Amino acid sequence: MTIETTILFLVIIAVIAVYIVLKAAKYLIVNSILGLIILAIGNIIFKLDIAYTATVILICALGGILGAILIMLLHVLGIAFLP
Repeated sequence: MTIETTILFLVIIAVIAVYIVLKAAKYLIVNSILGLIILAIGNIIFKLDIAYTATVILICALGGILGAILIMLLHVLGIAFLP
């Protein structure tokens, strides 16, 4: 009886942990997509000519909207991400 109760308790804790991780991942995915969209729109509208390298995509994926703004700012100031 106690073994079944312990297993049930552990399963409930595992389900809650998976829910929390997937909930956090959802926000990370949405933020990454928005960052890449903002970078693409900035490239098209302002004709920034920022190349889509692995570094740029990684910064946008991890930084999201703020990462895209940082990339565009560094490009406009001539510090990084130049063609």
